[in-house]
Amino acid sequence: MSAPELIRIVSRDSPMALAQVERVRAELAARHPRIRTEVVPVRTTGDRWMGDLAQVEGKGAFTKEVDAALLAGRADLAVHCLKDVPADRPLPAGTTFAAFLERDDIRDALVHPGGLTLDELPPGTRVGTSSVRRVAQLAVSHPHLRCVPFRGNANRRLEKLAAGEADALLLAVAGLRRIGRAEAATEILPPEVMMPSIGAGILALQCREDDTALIETVGALGHPGTHREATAERMFLHVLQGHCNSPVAGYATAHRSGDLSLRACVFTPDGKTVLNAHEWAGRLDPATLGTAVAVALLRQGARELIDGIPH
Repeated sequence: MSAPELIRIVSRDSPMALAQVERVRAELAARHPRIRTEVVPVRTTGDRWMGDLAQVEGKGAFTKEVDAALLAGRADLAVHCLKDVPADRPLPAGTTFAAFLERDDIRDALVHPGGLTLDELPPGTRVGTSSVRRVAQLAVSHPHLRCVPFRGNANRRLEKLAAGEADALLLAVAGLRRIGRAEAATEILPPEVMMPSIGAGILALQCREDDTALIETVGALGHPGTHREATAERMFLHVLQGHCNSPVAGYATAHRSGDLSLRACVFTPDGKTVLNAHEWAGRLDPATLGTAVAVALLRQGARELIDGIPH
């Protein structure tokens, strides 16, 4: 089956999203130097809306317009941050994930203009974040800090921090690196301090499922270990049926031994209740591992906790 001559890549139009597309274009060019690529940027509802995401379809607000371009044939390949793709429902009919690129750093970073670490921040410090996951975990570990809502792409958030709209900021390490601002990180927080979002650091390539030539071409960019981690994490979220206001965090690790583990938490928004689960799958099916961890949390009361949060 011959590779396509031109691949039209659709993505959100934020600087970070476009940087992610450049990574895909570079990896394609390295393997298939004769394939031409074009970028089809779209502005999503989530990028336009600066309020509570729960009012505009939650995380799906970052993918709907991208999916529409793919399904309408205006583009051939979509590049997503996997954490932005809802897992509580299937991908749009007629589309599939063709590959997951090798995972970037899953950790969060603190950005503080004065160079302070998280433990050094004084009481009342305003930390900019709109992530319910981050708010809940800070409520547990640093209850003396005050979270203030902060939306917008990473560049915009850094501008708002510089303008004094918050005293510090939490951002993904991978995101800072993608926009060339890794030096802004004051402290990189280990997962034990700030557990990442499901799908953190993973770029997913989505195609129409009948485009077999393209699936074969971009499938070669996929990373086997990341594929296993992504499969376990997304099955976990699917079984849990969390919504965009659910403080859910977790990450799978494909170990060099071949074993796969998944650690996950569900919180109340105030952080006063924390449910934990950690399972190992050995070499078993990643989807089975994701299901097992979700069931372990459901047995602890995760369903009642999630359903009790407005969305």
